[in-house]
Amino acid sequence: MRFEAGDLVAVLTTQPLDRTLDYRAPEGGCVQGDFVEVPLGPRKVIGVVWGPGQGDWDPAKLRRVLRVLDTPPMRDEMRAFLTRAARYTLTPMPAMLRLATRAPGLGDAPSMRKVLVAGEGEPARMTEARMRVMDALAAYGGAPVTQAELVEAAGVSASVIKGLVAAGAIHEQDTPRDLPYPPLDPARPGKPLTPEQEAAAGHLLHGIEAEAYGTTLLKGVTGSGKTEVYLEAVAACLAKGRQALVLLPEIALSAEFLTRVEGRFGARPAEWHSGVTMTERRRCWRMVAEGGARFVVGARSALFLPFQDLGLIVVDEEHDTSYKQEEGVLYNARDMAVLRASLASAQVVLASATPSLESWANAEAGKYLRVDLGARFGAAELPEMAAIDMRAEEVPFGRWLSPSLKRAVTARLEAGEQSLLFLNRRGYAPVTLCRACGHQIGCETCDARMVEHRFQKRLMCHQCGATRAIPEACPSCEAEGKLAAVGPGVERLAEEAAEAFPDARIAVLSSDLFGSARALKAQIVEIAEGAADIIIGTQLVAKGHNFPLLTLVGVIDADLGLQGSDLRAAERTFQLMRQVAGRAGRAEKRGEALLQTYQPDHPVIRAILTGDEEAFWRAEAGERHAAGMPPYGRMAGIILSSPDLQEVFDLGNALARNHAPLSEVGAMVYGPAPAPIARIRGRHRVRLLVTAPKGVALQDALARWVGQVKTGPNLRLAVDIDPQSFF
Repeated sequence: MRFEAGDLVAVLTTQPLDRTLDYRAPEGGCVQGDFVEVPLGPRKVIGVVWGPGQGDWDPAKLRRVLRVLDTPPMRDEMRAFLTRAARYTLTPMPAMLRLATRAPGLGDAPSMRKVLVAGEGEPARMTEARMRVMDALAAYGGAPVTQAELVEAAGVSASVIKGLVAAGAIHEQDTPRDLPYPPLDPARPGKPLTPEQEAAAGHLLHGIEAEAYGTTLLKGVTGSGKTEVYLEAVAACLAKGRQALVLLPEIALSAEFLTRVEGRFGARPAEWHSGVTMTERRRCWRMVAEGGARFVVGARSALFLPFQDLGLIVVDEEHDTSYKQEEGVLYNARDMAVLRASLASAQVVLASATPSLESWANAEAGKYLRVDLGARFGAAELPEMAAIDMRAEEVPFGRWLSPSLKRAVTARLEAGEQSLLFLNRRGYAPVTLCRACGHQIGCETCDARMVEHRFQKRLMCHQCGATRAIPEACPSCEAEGKLAAVGPGVERLAEEAAEAFPDARIAVLSSDLFGSARALKAQIVEIAEGAADIIIGTQLVAKGHNFPLLTLVGVIDADLGLQGSDLRAAERTFQLMRQVAGRAGRAEKRGEALLQTYQPDHPVIRAILTGDEEAFWRAEAGERHAAGMPPYGRMAGIILSSPDLQEVFDLGNALARNHAPLSEVGAMVYGPAPAPIARIRGRHRVRLLVTAPKGVALQDALARWVGQVKTGPNLRLAVDIDPQSFF
């Protein structure tokens, strides 16, 4: 739809308003979907021409669109996706538009800019500051960076960088701000596939050829070659001239994956995640919009990039909880991928060794095609699984490695193989306790205990990120020398492992021990090449990494995830244990996975050990179905927060009393009740839970229900459709 100069147009901005705003079209006119700059009060803001103006404002007071940005208009498919996603998640449209315009300098005109790359020369004098600059530049892997980015990464002043430029150690170049990505060759041969892989790839290629919507659950045991199979679908998509997107759950996975992509297609794809520079984010956004980026690898927010002709979305490790956005706009990237593909006539591949129950149920119901890979690729075999019954082990107080696990690690050290010790707890210890008065050190702004991070000599709140130095005396009774670390974290486990295996090279993989995502990726590459004998890690290590020398996985506390009343506790424990165990024996030598447990007869532990996954899913599905819980029922969480505890409970009680809009559709409301972590960043938190039968139009009822109440300036209300956690 085209609008001539002076016509009324409705512009959706990213500002927190509840409607579009009317403006007059600029000189030269505009079209629906154009990105524009408009005046809003004294400011200039970015928006999108959403359609004809409403005409409900004084025509004499209407202002003119300042200019149309030099970027392709937002496609109808993208606008429909944002609208549908907003309705499903009950998110205001401006917040959805912010997700779709997260490109720095979107309103800037195309221009040249100065970038820095490593030079051949060396300065006559290498100071500590100069060394930090060169290390920071090397960490970008040869990618050009701006001076501002390098200043921030190295923590130095601009003068240090200018001195290195003058010395020839760094070169300054003029380059266009945005360049197309190197072309990828889909005809380049990939790795030879097994007959099972070829059959699986054939199913995916059939969907790509149809150029129609469809979703496939690609379920394959760890190490079965799922990546090579779906890269065949990527190749077919690129060969048809369409764009492809692969979502990864963890940025640390991207290094190995990008290397595999480069080997398969002869060039690296575009990247979109928090680890790339602002310069690269801007380039990626623009090139996706212009068609100069045919293949994107990214985090969940890559779903909101302005693809021109999206033909394939792959959600790798689709079960991973990191696909759920828990702050701001609350959405699940797995579900949004299916929605976007349905609007773009694209294919979706949901890949996992341990799929979510939602995807398993959709495949069982025939909504998704299911393709299985039952064997590991090449000579690799699935690891042997066994439990270590901790009730029968002699483990000293304050120690967590059983004698049986120690013997297994020792055997691997003697054989020159790697071992992984897994504990899903960051830091040194989850609790710091005073032995004099019993006080547990908590966060000052959250109802959470502070976690000791001994490597950093700090206590940290894992809810708000607040840190403080480890005190010498108890904050409550002021007794000195009485503070004790209680319980294990990966740092404490590393300390114990160093005592038990003094000659071993030990590496700890935990997200908070690395200053940048690039540093973490570099460490993972070094470990894969044999730089460590014992790896100690959190759930970070369960997410798709390939360590060829790793033949033993020891799970320190297999019962940890079974505690509490989380709806998905059994499912998540099963997935995590199977994924961690799958890190072992991915090359020629067969691996072993040992689970330390006090509940060896627990149904989840038994299912993990026997590998009877289908029996586990059927049993879990039966329990959920009987209780009317997702995926066989609807659920929504309401999170209320305020600095005033009484205010937040008053609102929760008002909602609970006035539940007529929910009752009309057969939904039930529970609460209000304090959230499990009842205070975060000084804000008191109260939750209500809404359940409803499967076919209920729950969003409309929820909108009417929460629309009955007004929130004040300090009172926030968030609706979480299909909640994944209840913290």
